[in-house]
Amino acid sequence: MKDQEIKAITRKIDDLIKLCEQLDAENRVLKANASSWALERDQLVDKTELARSKVESMIIRLKAMEQES
Repeated sequence: MKDQEIKAITRKIDDLIKLCEQLDAENRVLKANASSWALERDQLVDKTELARSKVESMIIRLKAMEQES
């Protein structure tokens, strides 16, 4: 192999290594974001359930008040 061919292959390998490192970093960020979004979703589901429970409780109390009068 010629010296130029070896240098070209070396450059390509270096480029692939850099690309792999970039993709690895991006993958870590995406995983962290996904984890954060999952936690946020769970919190929102909990808040929704709490709100639903409170609304249902209010409806029951209003129906009871309506029946008393």
